[in-house]
Amino acid sequence: MAYNSSTADVPPSRSPESTSSGLLESIKGGEPEAWRFLVQLYGPMIYRWCRRAKLQPEDAADVVQEVLAAVAKSVGAYQPLESGGGFRAWLWGITRHRLLDFFRRLRDTPQAEGGTWAQQQMALLPGDPESSSSDASAPAKDPLWHKALELVRAEFEPNTWQAFWHVAVDGRRPADVAQDLGMTVHAVYQAKARVLRKLRTRLAGLEAVE
Repeated sequence: MAYNSSTADVPPSRSPESTSSGLLESIKGGEPEAWRFLVQLYGPMIYRWCRRAKLQPEDAADVVQEVLAAVAKSVGAYQPLESGGGFRAWLWGITRHRLLDFFRRLRDTPQAEGGTWAQQQMALLPGDPESSSSDASAPAKDPLWHKALELVRAEFEPNTWQAFWHVAVDGRRPADVAQDLGMTVHAVYQAKARVLRKLRTRLAGLEAVE
C-alpha cells in the first residue's frame, strides 16, 4: 500500500479562531486545514526517505504514519535546531528515530529473516537530513518546493501562474515571457512576486523561499 496523505489523522483543534498566516503558527494554533497542508507537503518526502532506507511500500507507509503522529504531538514545541537546521532537519530527526525503531523491531523479531540486513540498514542511516533530501539547497530542483507550488497553484489565474513558472522555474527572460503571454513586463514581475509571496506566507517558519 503506497502512502496516502488522506489517511493521516488531523490533530484536534485547540484554537479554531486562530487566523495566523504562517503555516507553522496555524498548525500550532490547531487549524486542521494547516495540518492537512503540512501532511500533503511533507508526507511524500517522508515516504521517499523511508523507501530510500529500503523499506517495502507497506512498511514505508506505516512509518510515515508513525512520523506524522509524532509530529502532531511535538510540533507545538518545535524550535529550529541549534546547529542551524530548519524544519526539514527536525523532521528528518523524527523520521530517523522511527526508522531505527523499525529496524530494531525487525532485528529483534524471533526467527525473523534479515536480522543482519536490518542491522546494516541501521548503520547506513545518515545523520545529515540533507543527504536524504534531494537538492534542498536548490529550490527549482527541490521536490518539496515543487510540491508546495502544486498545492497553491489553484489559487492563481492561469496567466499569473504561467508567468511565474516561466521566469522562476524555467529561467526565461521576463521580457520574452511577457511577449508570449501578452502581458507587460511589469505584470510578469508582479506575477512572480505574488506566487513567491504566497509561498512565503504558507511556509513561514518552515522553509526558505527564494
